Amino acid sequence: MTAQFSYNNLTQNLSLHLSQDDNRTNNYGISTTVDLKRNLPLNEVAIGFSATTGYNNTYIESHLIYSWSFNSTLEVSPSNNSKSTLSRGAIGAIASISAVFVVLLGTFLYFIGKKRLTKKNRETEMAYDESMDDEFEKGKGPKKFQYKELSAITNDFAENKKLGEGGFGSVYRGILAEGVDVAIKRVSKGSKQGKKEYISEVKIISRLRHRNLVQLIGWCHDNGELLLVYELMHNGSLDTHLYRNERVMAWPVRHKIALGLGSALLYLHEGCEQCVVHRDIKPSNIILDSLFNAKLGDFGLARLIDHEASAQATIPAGTTGYIAPESVITGITSALSDVYSFGIVLLEIACGRRPVMVQEDENKAILVKWVWDLYGNNSILDAIDSRLNDEFEAQEAERLLVVGLWCAHPDCTLRPSIRQGMSVLQFESPLPALSLKMPELMYANSTDHSSFNISSIGATSGAASSTISHATYSSNTSAIEAPSLLDSSWLLKAEII
Repeated sequence: MTAQFSYNNLTQNLSLHLSQDDNRTNNYGISTTVDLKRNLPLNEVAIGFSATTGYNNTYIESHLIYSWSFNSTLEVSPSNNSKSTLSRGAIGAIASISAVFVVLLGTFLYFIGKKRLTKKNRETEMAYDESMDDEFEKGKGPKKFQYKELSAITNDFAENKKLGEGGFGSVYRGILAEGVDVAIKRVSKGSKQGKKEYISEVKIISRLRHRNLVQLIGWCHDNGELLLVYELMHNGSLDTHLYRNERVMAWPVRHKIALGLGSALLYLHEGCEQCVVHRDIKPSNIILDSLFNAKLGDFGLARLIDHEASAQATIPAGTTGYIAPESVITGITSALSDVYSFGIVLLEIACGRRPVMVQEDENKAILVKWVWDLYGNNSILDAIDSRLNDEFEAQEAERLLVVGLWCAHPDCTLRPSIRQGMSVLQFESPLPALSLKMPELMYANSTDHSSFNISSIGATSGAASSTISHATYSSNTSAIEAPSLLDSSWLLKAEII
């Protein structure tokens, strides 16, 4: 493509003409009025070139500048200082290059992108993205399947093969040629978030090997489809047995699942080359095999963090009720965010109750607060699932509940590491001493030390909301603003109000 652009400092007209050398019928023109002298610095202007596809990184391409030149028809006015007039005129002309190249690249990418997006087989083009193949095949173990193979073993993804449906797709059952039962996750077409999770899942879980992690057998992105192939877990997910199964799960099985989940997290946080933060630990992502061994799955939201780096700033993600308060407020993700979710799940396993139960009275609606109140009254075992009819091991139950509260502490700095939590669960360390009243989250401004209580987070810690509903002030200041999500001048602390 060739671009010709000019700027007339008398009429203040900036114009661009763009043509494709291989197709002279495709010519584009654009112009605008702008006073470059008033909008650019007078002393010095630098020019440069930048480019982007602009389509959420769906495409990869190279942008090359083969040549460029500059020419000025500036006439020196006799009434002005020659050097000064030349300098300003040259600056205006040079500045026009910088401004117009933005227009040039934007126009170029618009037409190229539009041409691609109107192709009928856009999904097929994405499916055969060689960069995805190259990246995925770096992992060890999982292999690439052909779409026709997976379609055949699911009878073209028939309804009678469907095992369930989630936020970004459905899961189907199939049997591979070698006789292996598999669960095939089919990402919904057109789901941008689903595609991101598909890529994240393959890249991260391909590196992992642990008895308490769901094994990814293979992947496929052919024929406009995104498919993940897992080993089939015959007993389904934990939440099914806790909440949707008439048969009550016995205490030894619950305790075994809790230890299995902790073992998986210990491997993710400390046993891998990089710390893997799962970010979506909940009962529906804990799958049970035929012997009720827990296996953690669904790594679509997972992030890799170097062991030297304690945390990572990101967009809050996960499921309401399991997201750590600091992640909701600040967008910070760390291993301690997973510890919080782990604590909530431990309480669910022991109590047989969801993190939030709106139909309950106010004192029981929030699981963490209800259990913490019982802990403060020295009656924590009253929180154990009543359907067990007191058929549980008291010391195991006490440790499961106390460690659950410890891990779900509102202040992330007072939570244990997963190793510390597991040490208590396995009777290797004594029970921690927690405050008798559940702490409430406080955010303090480090400059004026005024503070306020985030009521929607602190009072309902187990059901973290994505918004701040209201604040109560604990200082004499007349007004205070809620902290920006990534404002480092706000420090997290916990106080008993």
